[in-house]
Amino acid sequence: MSAPSMAGWNLALRFGLELAALAGLAIGAWTLASDGSRWIAVVALPLAAAVIWGTFNVLDDPSRSGAAPVEVAGWTRLAIELLILGGGAAAFAIAGRPNVAIVLVLLVALQSITSWSRIEWLAAA
Repeated sequence: MSAPSMAGWNLALRFGLELAALAGLAIGAWTLASDGSRWIAVVALPLAAAVIWGTFNVLDDPSRSGAAPVEVAGWTRLAIELLILGGGAAAFAIAGRPNVAIVLVLLVALQSITSWSRIEWLAAA
């Protein structure tokens, strides 16, 4: 099965969701960390998530450049995406911004529905 293509608007939405999730992780880290470790947590958590997001990929993924620095199975990639995007939404909720969390979850659902062929492809990869 060959990788499906994705519309430009869908890729832009996905990129925005990635950035929103990283922001959520930073805000959640600020909320949960103690005084001495706040700045470290605010930088380290989103940075770690971004490195994981950019490193572990499925070869020829249409939402990526096609490159896979560390190639993983499709289910592994789906789990990474769920953990990071869901973690960002959860972090917004923990930080006292439940409306932002709900909007993020709804937009992730919209993006997932509109790129269902990619999800099917990943599940088979």
